[in-house]
Amino acid sequence: MDVDTAAQTCTDVIDAVGEAVVTDRAFLETILSGALARGHVLLEDVPGTGKTLTARSLADALGLEFTRVQFTPDLLPADITGSHVYDARTESFDFNPGPVFANVVLADEINRAPPKTQAALLEAMEEGQVSVDGETHQLPDPFFVIATQNPVEQEGTFRLPEAQRDRFAVKAGIGYPDRAGERELIDRRADRQTATPEISQVVPDGALAALQQVPETVAVSDGVRDYVVDVGRATREDRRVDVGVSPRGTQRLFEVARARAVVNGRDYVAPDDVKQVAMPVLVHRIVLTGEATVEGVDPEDVVRDVLDRVQVPAVS
Repeated sequence: MDVDTAAQTCTDVIDAVGEAVVTDRAFLETILSGALARGHVLLEDVPGTGKTLTARSLADALGLEFTRVQFTPDLLPADITGSHVYDARTESFDFNPGPVFANVVLADEINRAPPKTQAALLEAMEEGQVSVDGETHQLPDPFFVIATQNPVEQEGTFRLPEAQRDRFAVKAGIGYPDRAGERELIDRRADRQTATPEISQVVPDGALAALQQVPETVAVSDGVRDYVVDVGRATREDRRVDVGVSPRGTQRLFEVARARAVVNGRDYVAPDDVKQVAMPVLVHRIVLTGEATVEGVDPEDVVRDVLDRVQVPAVS
């Protein structure tokens, strides 16, 4: 698949999801960029804004197997990864795969489960496999986690561990629609007989796997590579930051910028691609100092200041 074909495929997928979810197009482009970069996506917003619908619609449009795991305080790791079950006929224990064995896994309200259960996804997200009772089981390819979480200020939520947050390529918030968008939501509901819209597959089987290969062919000049590194390192040098972006985060910025170039229909990465994805890729990886937190500093302010401070390379 070449870049032009990939860009058109991305447009078809975004258009299809947009028929079900009333949201900003840039939000959908960010999610799809995360998928193209072989990453995972964290969606944070208040209940009822369409996070679950977005995940399901994306899987349907891509024609991928989809499972949903509702995270609750009593959820156990084995409820996600699976476990060995005794078979009386064979007098042996057989592995019973959990819901993580799917192409697209929706970890719904992930921060309502305790950290031990959240950590059950770490190996799956990083290595595409799970280990149960000393046995390793490969997950389907492609494998893509979309996790949703409610704001940590809400009752009954746990803060995601830093190692868990670092596994997500991008974090995005869907937000409330404007008045026109909310009216469109009502009009769409009036025109169908079901509460939830249904999205059909709009791309051939295996399209996501083919799309994920395309960013690997995108050219990135030395100047842009230096820019990516400088942006990541600048977050660690900010006095308001206790823990800045890790080397993994810098690599994700590079990978998602290449994916965004494909979505934009280009076979090279421009500095604007880096700027477009810097906020969703970097913000959730930054840990502020206690003083900055008390002063009400937002990690977005840090990323915004870094982008203003780091010199943008010229691209010929």
